[in-house]
Amino acid sequence: MRRFTVLFVLLPIAIVVVTLSVANRAPVTFSLDPIGQAPALSITAPLFFFLFAALGVGIVFGGVAAWLGQAKWRRVARGERANAARLKAESESLRERLASLPTPLPGPRQDAA
Repeated sequence: MRRFTVLFVLLPIAIVVVTLSVANRAPVTFSLDPIGQAPALSITAPLFFFLFAALGVGIVFGGVAAWLGQAKWRRVARGERANAARLKAESESLRERLASLPTPLPGPRQDAA
């Protein structure tokens, strides 16, 4: 299964990444000042750097959004885990209490007629 993952998932991704890096290596300027002629807030780097940075930011934002979206289910799971621990403790105490009770003496059998 691991070999399948490497050959059919990771290898094509690696080929796309290398191809993008080689094809987009020209320097570009990323500016955060849309009005100014000489931008003070600018970065010059190869285009693939900005492509991969945008991909990374998208992955981080997507992960945070998924994590926040699952908060309800994590809260429910915590409550159920606490309920299961409470019920387990209660059953253990009942078992101990049952074990401490004296055993009844065997009496006459009552056969069903």
